[in-house]
Amino acid sequence: MELPLDHFRLIGVSPSATSEEILRAFQLRLDKTPNEGFTYEVLTQRSELLRLTADLLTDPESRREYENMLLNGKSGLEFSSNREVAGLILLWESGSPKEAFKITRKALQPPQTPALGSSREADLTLLAALTARDSAILEQQLRSYSNAADFLHEGIQLLQRMGKLGDLRKELEEDLVALFPYRILDLLSRDLNDQESHKKGLSMLENLIIKRGGLEGNSKSEHKDYLNQQEFEAFFQQIKPFLTVQEQIDLFLELQKRGSLEAGFLAFLSLTANGFARRKPEKLFEARRILKKLNLSGLDSMPLVGCLDLLLADIDQASARFSSSSDENLRDWLNNYPGNKLEAICIFCKNWLENDVLIGYRDIDLKDVDLDSWFEDREIQEFIEKLDKKSNKTAIRSNLQSHQIKKESSIKTTEDFNNNLGNIDEKRLPWPGGIKQDYQDDEVKENELNEELFKKKPLVFYNFLIEKIAELKFSFGEFLKDKEIINRSPYLIYIYAFLILFSFGIGIGFLRNNLKKSIQNESVAERPLIAIDKNQKPNKKDVIQEIKKSPSNKLNSIPEKSTKIIPLVLKELNNSSPSIEEIKYLIETWLSNKSNYMAGKGELDISKIVKSGLIKRTIEDRQKDIKKGVYQEISSKMQEIVLKSQTSSRIVAVAELNYREKIFTNSGVLLNEISINPLKVKYILGFSNKSWKLVDFVSGL
Repeated sequence: MELPLDHFRLIGVSPSATSEEILRAFQLRLDKTPNEGFTYEVLTQRSELLRLTADLLTDPESRREYENMLLNGKSGLEFSSNREVAGLILLWESGSPKEAFKITRKALQPPQTPALGSSREADLTLLAALTARDSAILEQQLRSYSNAADFLHEGIQLLQRMGKLGDLRKELEEDLVALFPYRILDLLSRDLNDQESHKKGLSMLENLIIKRGGLEGNSKSEHKDYLNQQEFEAFFQQIKPFLTVQEQIDLFLELQKRGSLEAGFLAFLSLTANGFARRKPEKLFEARRILKKLNLSGLDSMPLVGCLDLLLADIDQASARFSSSSDENLRDWLNNYPGNKLEAICIFCKNWLENDVLIGYRDIDLKDVDLDSWFEDREIQEFIEKLDKKSNKTAIRSNLQSHQIKKESSIKTTEDFNNNLGNIDEKRLPWPGGIKQDYQDDEVKENELNEELFKKKPLVFYNFLIEKIAELKFSFGEFLKDKEIINRSPYLIYIYAFLILFSFGIGIGFLRNNLKKSIQNESVAERPLIAIDKNQKPNKKDVIQEIKKSPSNKLNSIPEKSTKIIPLVLKELNNSSPSIEEIKYLIETWLSNKSNYMAGKGELDISKIVKSGLIKRTIEDRQKDIKKGVYQEISSKMQEIVLKSQTSSRIVAVAELNYREKIFTNSGVLLNEISINPLKVKYILGFSNKSWKLVDFVSGL
């Protein structure tokens, strides 16, 4: 057998070594005999080979002849069959474990397989294990972790086949397990053109995380002995930048299905990054859906959902989310922000995208986030326009169905008017640029909004005017019902309709005058959807960073109530400027009392908080049910409520309800069941006689 070894390497000296240096090295090699368990026979052969080499290199004539052979291209040494194993041991000791392992492995396979139970078999098996281990160590030093794992795996297979050295095989198996994360890093960090290695690395990564029990490490795994949770998190942060955004989305969604909450949150971030970087707003919807279902301890999701609402051009919703945050520092910062609240939300969103969302992806490199370019993108604008149109159509269909199911109106003329005009009141209007401005605090800001709208397109003016007329209809209609004017004379119905049309005509005239002035004063060129003062951004960034260093510890959510309807204590709302909680309590009191009344469980004595017209309509609905021999069981759980506008005499709030309605015969037979989750309802409150009362509501926004 010829081995890739020369006499200088065999004894461990350089070709320029003197005779004294050669003899000294020879003695050291004799004294340092391998003690891993080789047989006495092979160790004796090893010593003999060292002695022959020392004699050759210390004899001047023999050395000169050997050096000439090397100069003429001689390479390798020939070993007789009885000295092959000793030569392989010397090759391993010379620093060539990989070459020694490959030759040893071959010697253990047919047709060279040694006799079963022979000393040759024992020495070759031991040498195979030792050279496999050292080859893996050498590859690890070169950061070739996948090659290192291959050597260990082959060594383990050889020992399994030979059925020997169980303890040494266990050590190799432990080394292989400890090497697993590094193999993943090696495979994933390679060039993307090496698709085979990349796919293998992804599969191994998913397998590792699943065995550990998700990103949280909830399961007992063999890997946890070599990679605790803190080490795993550091490893994962190192792995993440080698994955594309889509690969991360697929990985995290799969892990979330298996119960990993942290994976769900990372899926939300990845979807957001994909949606923003690739200009795919539909991905933001998916991200928001995932975040709303998460229940991570210590996560304040409201500002994050608010950022998505902002990117989807829903300013009112975004503002409400931020106001609902459980982080007091964030709320204080927003309330005390020197500029416009919209600007503060934009700055927060920009920093969140830059520092938490758009980092750690192989195929995303966005160092600076430009919200202006996002809203100016034509595809984004078209998507928002389509969303507005879809929302409008859905609102109309839902409202028509809701009016038919709930029978909230008892007067046919009023029902027709609600279906044709009242529904328009509840649409999400196509505001300028698809974004509603955040003017909702007082009457002065509402006037500022009106002036701003008159500078925009005629279609927007028309929709805005329709909304105001619809709201006027509710207030004026309630006045007529309270006075029972309509019941006294049917001709007054026409007077009522004439007054509405007259108001509409005044509005159109006012609109035309303002439109002419607007055209004379400025051009009607398109403006950016969101304008951020770039000179002020740097001054606010540090403030945002300080806020983000103190995350909230509680999820902001409105707790669900019991499914059993218990009437709330009737409290008259006399506060001239009620809080959102007081408004919420008034509406919930109305819902619980109405539910009990429609189920035939008492009277409807709520005149302290509800206008008489609305009470009368509810009583009429109940009388109709009595005539039909039925009753209704209504469950309305309020999930969220947002204040849309508030003045000294009028409040508008929008609530999201989990609504369920069952209709039974008096004998208890279920006739019909309807469930709408969520059902959006707009509530209108008016201030009269020193207290707030519910005037009207519109369902199915």
